[in-house]
Amino acid sequence: MYGAPPPRDMVRRYFIMATAPGPATSNQGENIPLGIGLMVLGMFLFSVNDALGKWLVATYAVTQLLLVRSAAALAVITPVLGRRGIVELGRMPRPVLQAVRIFVATAETACFYFAVTVLPLADAFTYYLAGPIYVTVLAVIFLKEKVGWRRWAAVLVGFIGVVIALQPGAGAFGWYALIAFVGSLFYAVLMIMTRVLRGMSPTVMATSQMWGGLLFGVLAAPVDWVPIASVKDGLLLALVGVVAVVAIVCVNRSLRLAPASAVVPYQYTLIVWAVVFGYFVFDNLPSVPTMVGALLIVGSGLFIFFREQKVAKVEPDVVTGP
Repeated sequence: MYGAPPPRDMVRRYFIMATAPGPATSNQGENIPLGIGLMVLGMFLFSVNDALGKWLVATYAVTQLLLVRSAAALAVITPVLGRRGIVELGRMPRPVLQAVRIFVATAETACFYFAVTVLPLADAFTYYLAGPIYVTVLAVIFLKEKVGWRRWAAVLVGFIGVVIALQPGAGAFGWYALIAFVGSLFYAVLMIMTRVLRGMSPTVMATSQMWGGLLFGVLAAPVDWVPIASVKDGLLLALVGVVAVVAIVCVNRSLRLAPASAVVPYQYTLIVWAVVFGYFVFDNLPSVPTMVGALLIVGSGLFIFFREQKVAKVEPDVVTGP
């Protein structure tokens, strides 16, 4: 989905629903209330996933989280792939581009978890919600897409929101905000690359990204490995990957049950859940500059999405990856 922010997490997106046919042009099989409900549920689960991640990286290394999370997600996804999917995974076209995409996806996810070691969830989510704004610019540069003055104006407003939210001069806190900002840029690049490779099965693409996260974890986690203190902590580390997979199923199914214009705006409930979890679990609230920036980013993102719907009449793709 490129006109509005797909959920942040790059386990972020695929699964059995992702291989189903796209939204029908008729009302056959349409269920808007259920589609909206699944989108809201998906955003809630993504927030649970990221809140768990934030809580765990206070004790364990980010690389360790990526390793266990990727392994758990692959344990769920691999049986779904089946023999045909595994064969397709081994024969992915454009291997160099695929390798770059996997690297970008891994870097994006790592940036998020490094950022939330210090940042409140709402702050980190704010930067990632700006992803579609960056995608609009990158699509002009790399895909030669045409963007009218209205969307350029929305992009400008969104960038102003990002600058406000970044709080230049905020010291160490600002450095972590910069990490989240870089992660959101990686996320936008990932969306562009996913668009270029859209002929591939989303399930296969997402699975390859999880293998990338697993490989990175295997190589990097031993450097700062923290012994897992209990079975409970081990299960929570694995749960991060499993919850993300379920969230992806909800989002992709939502996009097949209802028109994008009906369900995509509900992705912005992500910021609401971030504030809720931040307050009740981590005892923090986003700053005033962050909330002002978030309002500008959300407003510009919604305008870009609805403008693209009007101009192109194109449904967004299913979510394709963490």
